[in-house]
Amino acid sequence: MSDSETNWTIVGQGLAGTCLAWALWERGEDFLLMDRGAGGSSRVAAGMVNPITGKNFEPSWRIAEFLPEALAFYQAVERRIERQLWHPFPVLRLAGSDKEWRKIVAKLDAPEVAPWVVGEVEPPAGWVGAVELRGGGRLDTRAFMEGSREFFEGLGRFRQGDVPAGEGGPHEIRCEGAAGLMAGRYGPHRCAKGEILTVRAAGWDEGHIRIGAGGWLVPQGGGVFKVGSTYEWNELDELPTAKGRLRVEEIAGRLGGEAFEVIGHKAGVRPILRRSQPLIGPMEGGGWMINALGSKGSLYAPGMAARLASWLVEGREPEPEVDFRVFLEQSRGDESQ
Repeated sequence: MSDSETNWTIVGQGLAGTCLAWALWERGEDFLLMDRGAGGSSRVAAGMVNPITGKNFEPSWRIAEFLPEALAFYQAVERRIERQLWHPFPVLRLAGSDKEWRKIVAKLDAPEVAPWVVGEVEPPAGWVGAVELRGGGRLDTRAFMEGSREFFEGLGRFRQGDVPAGEGGPHEIRCEGAAGLMAGRYGPHRCAKGEILTVRAAGWDEGHIRIGAGGWLVPQGGGVFKVGSTYEWNELDELPTAKGRLRVEEIAGRLGGEAFEVIGHKAGVRPILRRSQPLIGPMEGGGWMINALGSKGSLYAPGMAARLASWLVEGREPEPEVDFRVFLEQSRGDESQ
């Protein structure tokens, strides 16, 4: 599907676009990476990976496959740009009620959960139970995108700017996140705004990612933490709000402690289509897409970018569940019923 004269144009340098640029570079492809520099959830994200998620205490979708791919990818990029990107952390999952703890305990030995469980631990004060999980960590998303941009800029493969939809031709690949979803280019979306605080606190646990109270606390080093996050489906902008700050401050107080200083407050919109699973493939109006990474772009972007690059360069189609064409067919079938 590709030849020596192909010039791919990657529109958007968030996690998806950055990972795709590396995937094409590894395959010796010629491309130009373009970005408006206007924001996006990748610039706000904490970069967290948590293997067992949600109220039902279930593994992230296909994490046993995607996590090794992501770690190998980030380690390779770290060597190329000479920056540390991946910071491994055990995850401390906290239960605030007997009901929640019973649900967690009931799943600890489940075949899909047990490989990620280190074991039950003594819960901090104010919590009913706690379990430590392996496989967690955070990607320094800013260092990843800035270091990658500098690398590709030095090769003449990065340019500030944008390409209007459809004008890039058949070799345009749109990696535009929530902005593209909200513009209606991919069908009905489920995007959700999230607000995150950066706080400074003395004496808080810097050895774990903490999950509980409907949120998370991720150490950044030096007594600094990121805390989140809210979910808002109606006001899909990137403007921090007083209501959002109050909610995340409550999460910070519960997970860390009452004494902290807020030093940053940002908002972003999660790019979500159906079940928070990513999609890749050709677009009906021409060109290609990778989108719908949801709140787990750090986990899924490397593997999805590799699949798309293999499709573009070698003609190797991915599994149907991540094929955008299949998603469109299913969506239209649902609408006709």
